[in-house]
Amino acid sequence: MSDLDFLERIMPFAPMKLVAMESCTELGRKVNDYIVSFRQDVVHEVGESALYTNYKSQNYLVDHSCPRFGTGEGKGQIHESIRGTDLFILTDVCNYSLTYRAFGHPNHMSPDDHYQDLKRIISAATGKAHRINVIMPFLYEGRQHKRTKRESLDCAVALQELIDMGVTHIITFDAHDPRVQNAIPLNGFDSFNPPYQFMKALLGAVPDLRVDKDHLMIISPDEGAMHRAVYFSNILGIDMGMFYKRRDYSTIVNGKNPIVAHEFLGSDVAGKDVIVVDDMISSGESMLEAARKLKERHAARVFICTTFGLFTDGFAKFDEFYEKEYINKLVTTNLTYLPPELDDKPYFVKADMSKYLALIIDSLNHDVTFGKVMNPTDKLRKLLEKHRNENG
Repeated sequence: MSDLDFLERIMPFAPMKLVAMESCTELGRKVNDYIVSFRQDVVHEVGESALYTNYKSQNYLVDHSCPRFGTGEGKGQIHESIRGTDLFILTDVCNYSLTYRAFGHPNHMSPDDHYQDLKRIISAATGKAHRINVIMPFLYEGRQHKRTKRESLDCAVALQELIDMGVTHIITFDAHDPRVQNAIPLNGFDSFNPPYQFMKALLGAVPDLRVDKDHLMIISPDEGAMHRAVYFSNILGIDMGMFYKRRDYSTIVNGKNPIVAHEFLGSDVAGKDVIVVDDMISSGESMLEAARKLKERHAARVFICTTFGLFTDGFAKFDEFYEKEYINKLVTTNLTYLPPELDDKPYFVKADMSKYLALIIDSLNHDVTFGKVMNPTDKLRKLLEKHRNENG
């Protein structure tokens, strides 16, 4: 039985509505289109039941806005009825391209601004929607998830605040540390990973990639990404290696201890293609240094796979490393804002997550366990089998 066939036979929790915040309008539109197509040909014997009201629709997106006053203060408005619905609010807190005016000056929206707008829409929906679910691919303040010395615990506080406002379920992707869900142990929190989408995009862009122990290795750029590399290497049946960072703990630069050197642990990479996996590229320093070290060890081709391509320091360094053949392809998802100029980069490969996200939303709306309708391990194995059959 296919994923969609299974969902057809399960009663929805409530009529579904989707709020795609301005920060992720394009992604929200794609997700909506997939959900519409999922349900287009569904036929239920109980199709006249009130529980299936608006089950098949041409549009699940909610008309809403977050206007600003001249001071920069704002408010959230929902322009249609959402009473009794299973509401999903999709937001991208890393979309820095949006601006608003305060006292006549343009201001780029920060993660704090996006988070505040999210709360405004939740506030407008509370007491009307039957259930409120927040989909925040990049978890707000996810890197400030633990306390070292005397400092704030921003991510934990944000999660508790959302729950206190009436949010039932929080969905994110590749959380920097999923253990932050311990801040809300009695509420729904799921962190998904995109290994299948990575490999599908990479195999599409590099059809001659040979997935076996003799030709490919998985590399973790630091200790924090180890679990991703271990999963990849086990599923693909190949070896893995890792870099660990030697830091200067006597000084602090830009809020962190500077990296002195990257040391490598693992078998010989000479002559092999390597895939470097991590949750995000911020400045890209760690990833690029790992790529350079791998080429110094005579790796054949270097492919980078990362869930969130933030590129906080721009693309100049990535362009330079591509020209020097330190990197061959860079795969990242469309879960956060990607500047248009990235599409023109010869090394860029986009892993489209809209269908996967639509399936997650549809599953949650039917109140079924996610494992019933999406198993990345099985999908990866089928993908690799198909690739091997097509490429000998």
